[in-house]
Amino acid sequence: GARARDPVTAVGSHDTASAVAAVPAAGERFAYICTGTWSLAGLELDAPVLTEESRAANFTNELGLDGTVRYLRNIMGLWLLQECVRAWGDPDLGGLLRAAATVPALRSVVDAQDAAFLAPGRMPERIAEACRASGQPVPGTPGEITRCILDSLALAHRRAVADAQRLADHPVDTVYVVGGGTRNALLCQLTADACGLPVVAGPTEAAALGNVLVQARTHGLVGDLAALRGLLTRTQPLTRYTPRGDAARWAAAEARLAAG
Repeated sequence: GARARDPVTAVGSHDTASAVAAVPAAGERFAYICTGTWSLAGLELDAPVLTEESRAANFTNELGLDGTVRYLRNIMGLWLLQECVRAWGDPDLGGLLRAAATVPALRSVVDAQDAAFLAPGRMPERIAEACRASGQPVPGTPGEITRCILDSLALAHRRAVADAQRLADHPVDTVYVVGGGTRNALLCQLTADACGLPVVAGPTEAAALGNVLVQARTHGLVGDLAALRGLLTRTQPLTRYTPRGDAARWAAAEARLAAG
């Protein structure tokens, strides 16, 4: 029943492409992390990285806006915490994060990429079992398990951003976090600490904003990709997180996880 002349606008090749289009960055020296149930962490490039080393490191080359390449790794993301919250009967998330903030950093970490965490069910127990098997302190309270998850996700973000820079020979100065995870201030701060780079968080609804702005550009309301991002920078609430703490502790935790 659609009318023959209803306009159709092609936007990003994927919802993540729309989200990356809405990363409020200037220039090219940035990494992005699209956060939610999954974390998609990577770079925006002019050409794909087609080396065997890149393939073995589980990076993909996906189409982005205006012929760009989204060079990224898919990470488990906040699925780990979502499943724990479900198992705990949907407690107040703010209270959980406040409790997690009081737990010593990097006390216990797990591999957020481990396929053992992919299926639903018994997530708190599976995280505790993984810590026990690797000889680490076993988190018992919801706050301790939440801190383990967030430290582990920050480590996964650290690895992805570092690997992407090395494999693409593309250094970055800032990490931009967009999507639902921007609401989790503790995760954003830990990501800055782990990566040793400033993190700019926002916008939360990046996929929707990127989609709408590409449609607006089609109708001449917005300029090129740089102008689109400049508009977001001027109009969207953004939060900047500066790295803090000892970078060597993150390197040691990463080595401990690799050894386990």
